[in-house]
Amino acid sequence: MKEMKENRKTRYTKMVLQDSLFELMEKKPITKITIKELCENADINRTTFYAHYTDQYDLLTKIENETLSWAKEAISTLISKIDKNENIKILEEIFQYFVENSKHLKILMSEKGDINFQKQIFTIIYQQLGISSLAAEYKDLNIREDYFVFVINGSIGLLQHWLKNDMNRSAKDMAEIIYNMASQSGKLE
Repeated sequence: MKEMKENRKTRYTKMVLQDSLFELMEKKPITKITIKELCENADINRTTFYAHYTDQYDLLTKIENETLSWAKEAISTLISKIDKNENIKILEEIFQYFVENSKHLKILMSEKGDINFQKQIFTIIYQQLGISSLAAEYKDLNIREDYFVFVINGSIGLLQHWLKNDMNRSAKDMAEIIYNMASQSGKLE
């Protein structure tokens, strides 16, 4: 029974610290956020913070890693349940996750977030869905790489725009737009 309380307490503590970090990141870059400020905002003492994280960057990295793990697992699960030709349906589920977790993902996927994390998310998605294989049509390796960089960065920009505009389109609409743009750009020559 005591172990269960500690787990709940730990989950609560981590949730409050994550929320605090994102609240502060809405106002300023992570480089300007102090542990003292983070803890005061979360109403958690510094000792408790250091029991879970080494610094604010460690906290952000752990949040990003959880999101990346979710992405890998969710896509694998979705692919196993849905015909591989139904990539738009899989993308729709991913965008629905963004809707349900928009509070944190708005920050993670914004200019305030880590661009490498953002690229990792779309790289995972596109590799799992086989969209990256569209680049294989190009014989020139540089063009293949350029194509993939273009698709990844364009997708990030479109997602950021969608989140900034309070998700003014449905998850399904966004899935169709991203998929069609990614697959069409592979056909351009």
